[in-house]
Amino acid sequence: MAMITLHNASLPEVTILSNTFIDNYMPEANGEFVKVYIYLLRALSSAPVSFSLEQMADRLLCTERDILRALKYWAKQQLLTLDFTDNNKLCGISLLTPVAPSCPTDAVQDEISVTSEQPKDQPVVRTEALTPDRVNELKQNEDIIQLLYVAEQYLGKTLSPTEIQKMLFFYDGLGMSADLIEYLIEYCVGHNHKSIRYIEKVALAWAEEGITSVEEAKQSGSRYNKDYFSILKALGITNRNPVETEITLMDTWLRTYGFSMEVIQEACNRTVLQTGQASFQYTDKILEGWKKKDVHTIDDIHTLDTEHKKRRQDRKAASSKPAQPSNNRFNNFQQREYNFDEYEKHLLNQ
Repeated sequence: MAMITLHNASLPEVTILSNTFIDNYMPEANGEFVKVYIYLLRALSSAPVSFSLEQMADRLLCTERDILRALKYWAKQQLLTLDFTDNNKLCGISLLTPVAPSCPTDAVQDEISVTSEQPKDQPVVRTEALTPDRVNELKQNEDIIQLLYVAEQYLGKTLSPTEIQKMLFFYDGLGMSADLIEYLIEYCVGHNHKSIRYIEKVALAWAEEGITSVEEAKQSGSRYNKDYFSILKALGITNRNPVETEITLMDTWLRTYGFSMEVIQEACNRTVLQTGQASFQYTDKILEGWKKKDVHTIDDIHTLDTEHKKRRQDRKAASSKPAQPSNNRFNNFQQREYNFDEYEKHLLNQ
């Protein structure tokens, strides 16, 4: 009997996301991190699977540093491993099969090659998950015992296992001292943020800035506070402190989007000119649009303005062209001319 070979000429149209990932890993993860993980799964279904972090960042509308943070987070969760060259360049990603937390994670699903240079001055972060033995060892540390107690006092509740794991990660993974972690919690609670996700976001941001002491953290906070008031002034707001919702938006512009103060102030100026008032929501829409269009400098904004002006002129020129004669037979008859003065005299003389 002759053998039959079956070929599939089409690429897969679906990306499979395991229920284990959805149930055990996704709930605690940052949304941007989830987006990066799903993109990696999607990349595995295409050929070739080699790409640069720059290409990935452009595709996901974020920065290369955001991508690296996501990769290190998933490496810590043991959903992937990262390979580096001797020059400390990221050269490979190995995706691991998601399993329940109590199960070993030793099955490698597939590998992706990446070509990108890791940003200079990037802090060294331990990406491996804490082993049970390491967790027990840390919990015997007097500094950790005191830190967890202080954290519960600030947060006003008993820490969950996940929150304890995060605290230990700040200490053992990010290399933060107990004093710095204590100030981290104090800083976040002081800004009305008690979510462990927000606390982790600030901790990672401090790690990226190379902050290793409470004094450095305070200086960084003072710099951002100065930026807050500069933004308020640009919107015409004086004689008051920013409220929580405003701080959240400004943190997004400064930290997440990474805009310079010059770009943010330009967005504020345009907000006041367009709306006649201080609208954080309107400014956020402007900056969100600029982020999607990869704006980094004032020159980039001027380029967008020029392109927008040209499109408006082209549309105006197109709309001003005379309309083409209609082929409708009711419009194609000879127009008659009437002398209404003579017609009126004729009627009066009858």
